[in-house]
Amino acid sequence: MAIAADYAIVGSGLTGATIARLLADAGREVLVLERRSHVGGNVHDHLHPSGVRVHTYGPHYFRTNSQEIWEFVHRFARFHPYHAVVKSRVDGRLESWPVTEEYIRRAIGVRWMPEFRARPTNFEEACLRMMPRAVYEKFVKGYTEKQWGVPATALSPSLAGRFEVRRNGDERLKLHRYQGIPRGGYASFMRQMLEGIPVFLNFDYLERREEVRARRLLIYTGPIDEFFNFDLGKLRYRAQQRGHRYLNDSEYVLPVGQVNYPSPADGPQIRELEWKHMMEPGEVKAARGTLVTTETPYDPSDPDHYEYPFPDESNQRLYRAYASRASGIPGVLICGRLGEYRYYDMDQAIARAMTLVRRILVQDRAMGTLVGSRA
Repeated sequence: MAIAADYAIVGSGLTGATIARLLADAGREVLVLERRSHVGGNVHDHLHPSGVRVHTYGPHYFRTNSQEIWEFVHRFARFHPYHAVVKSRVDGRLESWPVTEEYIRRAIGVRWMPEFRARPTNFEEACLRMMPRAVYEKFVKGYTEKQWGVPATALSPSLAGRFEVRRNGDERLKLHRYQGIPRGGYASFMRQMLEGIPVFLNFDYLERREEVRARRLLIYTGPIDEFFNFDLGKLRYRAQQRGHRYLNDSEYVLPVGQVNYPSPADGPQIRELEWKHMMEPGEVKAARGTLVTTETPYDPSDPDHYEYPFPDESNQRLYRAYASRASGIPGVLICGRLGEYRYYDMDQAIARAMTLVRRILVQDRAMGTLVGSRA
């Protein structure tokens, strides 16, 4: 028996769920197919038996400068304020991240000139345009090479666009106008976003394509290479192995929610996370002990474990080949972080989904069709 709707959305992460919500709000007939046992993709959390709330797939710090997006997410949860503060272990001390001018003055001196001034061709050159080599090597090089498993010179210069040298004393990781974490957790937040929309869990679309009928549009948010059965080759991703350490006799272990370990001498892990820092006061009071998670990067073979698209030119070429094929398939839209092979922050994923929905609705109106209406 076929599962049918005007719009069938594969994947219930932020991109898929936002598209589903906005299309349903516009009166369209929508269903969502999710091969995991829960909605939300990697935007998910759970309670440890101690009462500590753990972000299952790594820390999710919600932030945006868009009032429209901030109002949208507040439809599904209230947010408690949380401004992530990150420290990096450097020379046996915990220093602020992003790197501050104060640190550069203290460690390097007032006068320094960029080592690289030409147009950068790789990540290392891009970094050396914005910070002294000594700072780059202490804070960035080791962390980046552990994260991606290749020399920094093999990575795209665009990756350095996520870094900055902080020119004031503000220790927040990011300076967005709106920042927080949903009260009651991300799992509840994502369930609320999909409230009232048919969702089929434990449904692997790629194994059951013949059972699905999308009358108007199939919206696929999974890995684009997997959609084509990897027939041009596999795109490379990185993910994190997560080890948890529960201490029932400690209130806190780390001074902040996230501590980075950029030096290879400190081990293969890139960071530790202490979740109680990210919880609202009422949850903290009810929790017993503390939980610390260590994240160590690796190359995942299972597409369900894909987290970070690989930032180099060879993988971009392969993605473009897949995207060219996808653009020629009528009635199919491939999008999202995995579908577009692009790293999106949470607010960026929502913004992208909003843009796509606007285009879909414009096309509907241009065709003069009341999609989803059953007159």
